[in-house]
Amino acid sequence: MSTPQPDASRPSGAGADEDRVTPDGLLHARTGTDVSPEDLVLAAGRDVTEANLEWARRKLADEGPAALDKLLP
Repeated sequence: MSTPQPDASRPSGAGADEDRVTPDGLLHARTGTDVSPEDLVLAAGRDVTEANLEWARRKLADEGPAALDKLLP
């Protein structure tokens, strides 16, 4: 009895890996720009509401841009 191959449904051949690989430039939390409260709210998986924006403003005031780095892998 053989075991199913987890990648059996994925396309094979030239270019198949390129379709699944995230470009390195998209993997970084910041690109040298300022972190906005909206960025922090979205990275935390929260809805953009006034209460969540206020939470993000306080967190950014306390921790600076590193607050975003702490939320993202």
